[in-house]
Amino acid sequence: MFNRLKEDIACVFERDPAAQSVFEVITTYPGVHAVLIHRISHSLWIARFLWLARFIAYISRWLTGIEIHPGAQIGRRFFIDHGMGVVIGETAVIGDDCTLYHGVTLGGTSWDKGKRHPTLHNGVVIGAGAKVLGPIEIGAGARVGSNSVVLKPVPAGATVVGIPGHIIGTASKTTDAERDKIANKMGFDAYGTTADMPDPVAYAINRMLDHINALDKQIETMKKALNDAGINCSETPLGTLKGCEIADSYVKGEKTV
Repeated sequence: MFNRLKEDIACVFERDPAAQSVFEVITTYPGVHAVLIHRISHSLWIARFLWLARFIAYISRWLTGIEIHPGAQIGRRFFIDHGMGVVIGETAVIGDDCTLYHGVTLGGTSWDKGKRHPTLHNGVVIGAGAKVLGPIEIGAGARVGSNSVVLKPVPAGATVVGIPGHIIGTASKTTDAERDKIANKMGFDAYGTTADMPDPVAYAINRMLDHINALDKQIETMKKALNDAGINCSETPLGTLKGCEIADSYVKGEKTV
């Protein structure tokens, strides 16, 4: 238990740059308190002291604003940042090195007994306000963006955003040397996002404009073929659209509607 507590405290410094000292973490971080109390209540739950386990979990919820059912299985170095409003259901399973932000729900979609809550594999990051619902699996190293609602399994290394959640990217393959450079981050990205996360709207606009460009080229080819065949096509040619440049300029704020 003491070694687990040391790991829980150490992971705070790795994932929260605002942490200043061990004393501060122990005394003012509700996420650490909630995980520590859960380990006690979970032990009682396993020992079949069900009411006592639930009562301790209730006290933890009252003290921290974080509700973790004593039946939930939580791995090592689990960090809940801020924490208010986090709900973790009875049959949820959380692997090692996972991170949850405030307002996250690991909930069920059925009133039936049995497995009805999500399983998070190692290194998963769930952004603030996200809801992961049902007996689905979130693959190792996956990220769920803030306020997303995830109802289907997520493959390892994927990034999911939106309502309902949809995959917008997967983790890039890095060399061991590159992993060493970012080892202090442990593959962690705050609030389930990355600085280079693709914008799905800009991506859709880019694809649309690329399609228009392709059509323009086909039309020009057809006109040339008709002219070569002796059929005069003298219409004024359409201007070309540089799709990526236009979309990127809007995303970067260089152009406004």
